[in-house]
Amino acid sequence: MNNAEPINEIVSGTVLAGKISWLPLLITWANFLGGFLIIIGLFTRFIALIQIPILIGAVFFINGHKEKTGAGSELIFAIITLLLLIVFLIKGSGAISLDNYFKKNPR
Repeated sequence: MNNAEPINEIVSGTVLAGKISWLPLLITWANFLGGFLIIIGLFTRFIALIQIPILIGAVFFINGHKEKTGAGSELIFAIITLLLLIVFLIKGSGAISLDNYFKKNPR
């Protein structure tokens, strides 16, 4: 896993004549909107399920070739975020969430 060049080519869109140049945009918006929905507690388990493969890719492929720990390492942050997503997937949203509000107040 020390050679991340194939993954960099896929993410940058240089493989397959640029046919997957939408992938970085999709990952960016999935992280942005998914994080917002988790914060407000809407579709928490579904969004956590979508976010987990993105974070697994970040832990193993993106951060795998960098130094493991240190001042500029994001590996610890990515691992903590992945563990928190697993907790949200198992536990779901809490008492103060939109999921809980809509469950108690159906219209």
